[in-house]
Amino acid sequence: MRWTARNLDTVAAATLVHVELVLAAIAVALIIGLPLGLAVARAARLRAAVLGGASILYSLPTLALFALLVPILGLGFWPALVALVTYALPILLRALVAGLASVPPAVLDAATGMGLTPRQRLWRVELPLAMPALLGGLRIAGVTLVSAATVGALIGAGGLGVLILTGLDQGHTEKILVGAGLVAALALVLDQGLALVQRRLPASRAVPP
Repeated sequence: MRWTARNLDTVAAATLVHVELVLAAIAVALIIGLPLGLAVARAARLRAAVLGGASILYSLPTLALFALLVPILGLGFWPALVALVTYALPILLRALVAGLASVPPAVLDAATGMGLTPRQRLWRVELPLAMPALLGGLRIAGVTLVSAATVGALIGAGGLGVLILTGLDQGHTEKILVGAGLVAALALVLDQGLALVQRRLPASRAVPP
């Protein structure tokens, strides 16, 4: 691992860019997906159209989506961010809609009987009970984005994909192993971190006594 020892700053910089890209994409996807998911969860026709359109975008190959965005946004961070958000949104939307749909009607009736307004019922009952499903979707989205972000190196977005690509071009096995190993490690850390949060969610606190 001589190359790694001599280039720790390069490896650290690539890792930081990769993490920033993934976290930014998750944040933007949540900002868009949460209000959109709440809106479509109660409108069957709108839900089918939105989820269907999101699924079509999700089915696009990563490289093809990047290629479609480059003529519009150019090279670098922004087309990669838009592409990753496009992949995360369908996962988060489906998870949120499924979580809201899984709330038992008896619980909703009890919340209404306690005098909660529809908004209070949403924030104090429905969303807390849907949170495990949303976090499950977030785990899937996070692992997907960590992997997909490596392709961003092809359009100048940086990240750990740069190590993998340059390693392949140069026949440099250590670069490839370091890049791929760190991608796998990031995916594992993100998944297990969210899994820990998911396991500790106190669903019983959704409806106060």
